[in-house]
Amino acid sequence: MLEKWNARLEELFGEMVEWRRDFHMNPELSFEEVRTPRKIADYLESLGIEVRTGVGGRGVVGTIRGGKPGKTIALRADFDALPIDDQKDVPYKSAVPGVMHACGHDGHTATLMAVAKVLSENREHLHGNVVLLHQHAEEVAPGGAAAMIADGCLDGVDVVFGTHLNASLPYGLYGYRKGPMMAAADRFVIKINGKGGHGAYPHETVDSIAIGTQIVNQLQHIVSRLVDPLKPAVVSVGSFHAGNAFNVIADSAEITGTVRTFDPEVRDQIERDLKTIVDGICAAFHASAEITYERGYPPVVNHEAETDVFFDVMKKAVGGEKLVELDPKMGGEDFAYYLLERPGMFFNTGAENQEVGACYPHHHPKFDFDERAMALAGQAFLAIIHHYLLEQAENEAAVAVESV
Repeated sequence: MLEKWNARLEELFGEMVEWRRDFHMNPELSFEEVRTPRKIADYLESLGIEVRTGVGGRGVVGTIRGGKPGKTIALRADFDALPIDDQKDVPYKSAVPGVMHACGHDGHTATLMAVAKVLSENREHLHGNVVLLHQHAEEVAPGGAAAMIADGCLDGVDVVFGTHLNASLPYGLYGYRKGPMMAAADRFVIKINGKGGHGAYPHETVDSIAIGTQIVNQLQHIVSRLVDPLKPAVVSVGSFHAGNAFNVIADSAEITGTVRTFDPEVRDQIERDLKTIVDGICAAFHASAEITYERGYPPVVNHEAETDVFFDVMKKAVGGEKLVELDPKMGGEDFAYYLLERPGMFFNTGAENQEVGACYPHHHPKFDFDERAMALAGQAFLAIIHHYLLEQAENEAAVAVESV
């Protein structure tokens, strides 16, 4: 049966490319998606799939009900774009200035649409249901996942899987990791309130820039001197804005940055230490600070049993040499919220190929991926569904008969 499904998916590859390029040419930013979810919903409805729209705001949830009772497996794809100007010289270049799909979400969406078609054509064989999670706003916290979950997208779901096309993993490979895979991603904003004045008379001022530089330097000591070196963490300052004249000491400055962690206790510690350092430095130099610390996505932690299922299923489907165990990454992903609610697993599908220009990092103005990777991502989804809703269900039924 799986061979038949994969053959059908290959037949749909041309449509996958068309869908992907259409989405690529018409990108929509997080929380501003209108055209994209409408096209997804219209297509799923045309397949006779039950569809909910506006889930958690702009999400789309499709449900394929199998012909026989069994588990419910969810598959997720995100569909938002980024505020980046597309600099690729390709026919499907973004038609929206300053907005592009620079992370592969257009490919995720096209992949899940094709998988939906294959499974909808074979629903009578399924021992259970498939829930298609087309998620908005992955790129911008608070993200779309938490809101979709609150709106019931996981109701009745037993297991959830997702994939990300990875342009730094060679085409043809699948990346997996058991346990912590991606970090929690937090954001901070520090506003320093000093006292401005003439650059020639610094003693009459409270120099927010000088204080800010001390803060930036000391924040680097959190990870190097306060956090257990066996527990990964990152504190990075991304912006520092103050003043607008060469001979004026600025009365205020603003620093923004991000904190990345895996361990919940380290996450709490860094937030406390950051506030202590900022308040202490400001007090020492007669300034004050306003600190905004926003908890972003939690870490992506793959469940052990579901990762084992993925490994065994894909080893059988493509061979163990195609499976690469990944190191933990400090990037964030709101797929983490699904894994807090249900057993599941998030994996990478290799999409790097120098020959077709798929060699730029994610979020780069020239980002692209080998479109054949969409078929590989789809084959992995189909293999997972085949395992849970055919092989496992039939084995369980056989055992039940033998025990009678």
